[in-house]
Amino acid sequence: MSEFCSTERDGRLTVVTITRPEVMNSLHPAANRALAEAFDAFERDPEQWVAIITGSGERAFSAGNDLKHQASGGDMSGQPASGFAGLTARYDMVKPVIAAVNGVAMGGGFEIALACDLIVAAENAVFALPEPRVGLAALAGGIHRLPRQIGLKRAMGMLLTGRRVSAAEGLELGFVNEVTPAGKALEHAKAWAKQILECAPLSVRGSKEAAMQGLAHADLRTALAQRYEALHQMIKSQDFIEGPKAFAEKRAPNWQGK
Repeated sequence: MSEFCSTERDGRLTVVTITRPEVMNSLHPAANRALAEAFDAFERDPEQWVAIITGSGERAFSAGNDLKHQASGGDMSGQPASGFAGLTARYDMVKPVIAAVNGVAMGGGFEIALACDLIVAAENAVFALPEPRVGLAALAGGIHRLPRQIGLKRAMGMLLTGRRVSAAEGLELGFVNEVTPAGKALEHAKAWAKQILECAPLSVRGSKEAAMQGLAHADLRTALAQRYEALHQMIKSQDFIEGPKAFAEKRAPNWQGK
């Protein structure tokens, strides 16, 4: 538990909540460090298989970098190596993370969501990378993640204007997986997590690793020829035997994650 975020575990699911609603869940270095520690713990814990990140209150998921803290001369040192919210530079984590976007996701807040594997957005959510409007740029991954996720021209339409995009438009553009009624983003994100948890965890991790690392190769044949460690672990696992056995016996599988 931190003054800047909270962590709740429900079975195999970890829910991390940014708890700075008074500043629309914007983040300064201390908050980023607290979130990094929360996701470090999730990544290390073999009993935790899926995570959700959300914001407290009804106004904001995260308004991004705490510019008021920065402008007032606040300490900006000690940013975690794993990036904004401990996620935007966490490139090697194979466990899935879902963003439950309950309101504004601006700048770094949008970059947190883009760093997640799924985005579930309430209908009142608003997304933007407005950094050019204040003389900055989306340097926590937004510049590169957005074109990869929605295509270059659509991404440039957001990157070069800093314009705001609704949850409904985010669904149309392709970076939002589901739009929910206001106040229901976390509930629906948990439903997505439940579906993921019905699958073999090593299969999920192997699929994520191969999909993400495969993007480094323009040629499909080259991408397919790579060795993906999480898929190798899947093939050697007890679950690799359990899945077909449970199917043949017409019962639910008992996944061990090993």
